[in-house]
Formats: sequence, C-alpha cells, structure tokens
Amino acid sequence: MMNANLEGAQLESRPEARLAWLALALTPGMGPTRCARAVKRLGAAEHLFGASLTELEGIGMPAEAVQFCFDGRARAAAIEEASRTAEQRARYLTPEDEAYPSRLLEIYDPPAVLWVRGDARLLNRAGIAVVGTRQPTPYGSGMAEMLSRDLARRGMVVMSGMARGVDTCAHKGALEAGGATVAVWGTGIDVIYPKENKKLAEQIVAQGGVIVSEFPLGTFPAPQNFPIRNRTLSGMSIGVLVVEGGEYSGTRITARCALEQGRDVYAVPGNATNKNAWGPNTLIKQGAKLTATWEDIWEDLPSQVRMQLEDEMQAQNGRNESSGKGSASLFDERSTAAPMSEHERLVIQELRQDESLQLDELIERLEPKMVSGEIFTALFELELGGRVKQMPGKNYVRCF
Repeated sequence: MMNANLEGAQLESRPEARLAWLALALTPGMGPTRCARAVKRLGAAEHLFGASLTELEGIGMPAEAVQFCFDGRARAAAIEEASRTAEQRARYLTPEDEAYPSRLLEIYDPPAVLWVRGDARLLNRAGIAVVGTRQPTPYGSGMAEMLSRDLARRGMVVMSGMARGVDTCAHKGALEAGGATVAVWGTGIDVIYPKENKKLAEQIVAQGGVIVSEFPLGTFPAPQNFPIRNRTLSGMSIGVLVVEGGEYSGTRITARCALEQGRDVYAVPGNATNKNAWGPNTLIKQGAKLTATWEDIWEDLPSQVRMQLEDEMQAQNGRNESSGKGSASLFDERSTAAPMSEHERLVIQELRQDESLQLDELIERLEPKMVSGEIFTALFELELGGRVKQMPGKNYVRCF
C-alpha cells in the first residue's frame, strides 16, 4: 500500500493514458467491456488520441463512438471532466492506476473509470459489503448497525450504497466504531442521493472514508444505474452481507453479482412471517452462511486476510499503549467493573438470569425510551463487559 505522496505520483505517471481511459468512458456507446477491449487492441490507452479513422473502426468501436473520438470531442470531454473532478476535490482512477481496487479487476466488466472522493487507499483494503432493504424493520436496522460496528472495530472496511435503510445503518455503525467505510454511489459523486444523507456523506469523508462512483459528475439517480452500482459494490468486497430484503428487491441483484464474482455471501436470518426476511432466508437455504454475530464472518475470512487484520489490531493496540491511551483502544475488552450508561441500565433492567428474553420483545418493551440502534449498542457493551450473554435465536440473559 502506497502512502499518499507515492499514490499521487502514480496517478500522474502516465497522464495521457489516464486521460484516454476517461475519454473512452465518456464516449457514447462505450461500456466497460468495450473500453477495455479498445485499449487492448490499441496496444496502449494513449494511442487513442493519435489513431486514424480506419484504426478506430478496426478495433470494433461503434460508428458513433469512432466519430466522437476521431474529431476530438472525446479528448475535450475528458479534459473538461478532469478539471471539474479536481474542482470537486476528487480524483478519477483507471484500471492502470495503483490505487484502482485490485478486486474489481477480477470481475468480468470492471469500470473503465472510478470517480473518488476521500482516501482511495481504502478501496484496496479488506471490506465487507452490507446490503439490504430501504425499509428495514427495527431488527434489521439494529443488526446492520451492530454487525457493521463490530466488524469496523476489528479493522474491516464496511462498504455499502448509502441508500435509505440498511445501507445508511451500515455506514453509521462503521462511523460510530471509528472505523472505515466506503459508499458506492449510483450517481455522480457530486449528486447526493438520497438528499437527507448529505450530512452522512460529509461525515464519511471527514472520518477518513471514501465515496466512489463509476458514473461521471452530474449523473442523476436513474433506476438503471443502481444494478450497475451493485456489481461494483460486490466486486470491491471480499464478501456480501445481506441483512433484509424482499423477494423482488435490489438486494437479490447484489447477492447474485457476488455469487457470479466468486464472493462469499452471508445472510442474517429473519422472521419467516416478515416479507423482508425472504431474501436472506432464501440465500441461507441456497448456501449463504447464516450470520448472527461478527464472529460468523470473521471465522470465515481467508486466513491471510484475517491474519493481516489481527496484525493491524495488535499494532494499533501497541501504539495506544505506548502513547498512554491503551484503555481507549477500540479493541480493548471492557472491565465488568466499569460503570453502566443510562441506556445499558435500562436494557439490563429488562433482563433476568433465569429466563431469556428474545430481541424483538426487548426492543418492543424499550421502544418508548430508546431507539433500536441504542438498544443494540447497549447490548454490545453489556456483552463485552460480561453482564449479558447472548443465547441462540437472539435471546439474552443477565449474567448476574
């Protein structure tokens, strides 16, 4: 992994090649596959600008695309787009750039260009894509937030699409843990969608995360963009976690893309009477790994990835201890003697030692006083502190 200065140098090492990739991406009729094929047949991307009309026709480009490139409109569009991208304090990546996500290069049709705002180095770190319905139940919201927070605490990058519902909960969970999160958009990186997530988008970048899109600046949220976005989201990840999703939701598209790309699929089981449980429950029947806690994903990671994350955690703990901040580490276990917060106190008052309480019932009892996210946070802290134990079926008991 390069530092920021080296990364910048790499990005500018072949400016004409990068501009050519951008020009191809902006050319009508040229999708990712055609762009890659054109570069391969040209021998080098930068040859695009000096190619004759006959040469452009010979590499199999559509007639409209040939004319667009030959008469200079493609180059002019690329120069203008590059300038606008810089004005947005963003950058663009091509498949030849070191910072381009290496996992994306493994899929059938990697994007010809990615527009990026934030720390592009995150795109090559181990990440889990968290996807689900835009209208989750309190259980779904809580699970998305809790699992994302737990995984982010352990160094995994949480990736999602920043849509309403499960996506938003996933990003918030990662940010709450002080972890890294990547938002993959189906719009240009200058078009926030949904608009109510403007503050979330700013927070993602401010906390060291990244916003990425394969769509040019100014691209608005057209329905056909989101299935395309979903294959990019799954392609960048090492696995996809499905929290809730109905029979005909976009979540199915992401899960299918993940399977076609050879990615692991995880699913949070749901109540069979809830329509949003159809997606994850069906995936589990088809072989997705049933996921109730972060350990279910952690134990399934490739050994090399898990060892790298564990080494990073140990290094982080060592830095905290040497600076006198060991007790503030994200990975420290909490002492059972630590004082409880007000939310933890409210939760533990509802639990008993001799009888378990199911999560949905606990949420229903506490709903007038706490939102589901606060309940999940309190349960997580109580479990770390040894005060509460989780039983099968998301049932909880007091330990004292």
